[in-house]
Amino acid sequence: MTDHHTPRPPHGSDSSDSSDSEAGLRDRWRDTLVAARAGAEGPDPLPYAENLLARWAEPQRRYHTTAHLSTVLDRIDTLAGHADDVHAVRLAAWFHDAVYRPDRSENEERSAALAERALAEAGVPDAAVAEVARLVRLTVTHDPAEGDRNGEVLCDADLAILAGGPQEYGAYAARVREEYGFVPDEAFRAGRAAVLRQLLDLPRLFRTPYGAAKWEARARHNLATELELLTSSGTGTG
Repeated sequence: MTDHHTPRPPHGSDSSDSSDSEAGLRDRWRDTLVAARAGAEGPDPLPYAENLLARWAEPQRRYHTTAHLSTVLDRIDTLAGHADDVHAVRLAAWFHDAVYRPDRSENEERSAALAERALAEAGVPDAAVAEVARLVRLTVTHDPAEGDRNGEVLCDADLAILAGGPQEYGAYAARVREEYGFVPDEAFRAGRAAVLRQLLDLPRLFRTPYGAAKWEARARHNLATELELLTSSGTGTG
């Protein structure tokens, strides 16, 4: 895997807690990669984990950190029974924001291309590599086709933060604002409002039965509340 980075603790995290968390993530990566190989031989999984964890800990990140990665993986565990290939979904979670620059629009495409290169090198079969890359690209819209069970699980897991309690959702919105700290308030409010409207316009935010039952109503309430704050107060969320 190319473009090696020097791992560092995620922004705002205690170094010992970060080490414990990253150790758990390394184990999860190894188990998922070995399972996705389906018995095929491949190189040591650890360097790939180190590269990905370094990417998720880059200093420009405030929300899209290893904490977000861990949360998405946890939500995939909750929804795993709905997936047709949960190993591909978990690998897609690892790569879906592996390339992340808030000032660029091609992050998902670059993340998918990284997955294609790295997973082929790591011994994952071609069909599984293609599925992972497809899933990563799907996070541009979070709008999987009917019956796309892998896509439904990944998108639901990625959007589950929208259904957080008031404090959790408020912290999420504030961290997103921090990532776009280079954008003036007025421009950020307009851009963020457009994103919120796009999400609210989806017929369903969550496509899995669990997500629809547990997360849909709360997420729509949170999104509508943030949109109202953005468009009426003129002060934003962070």
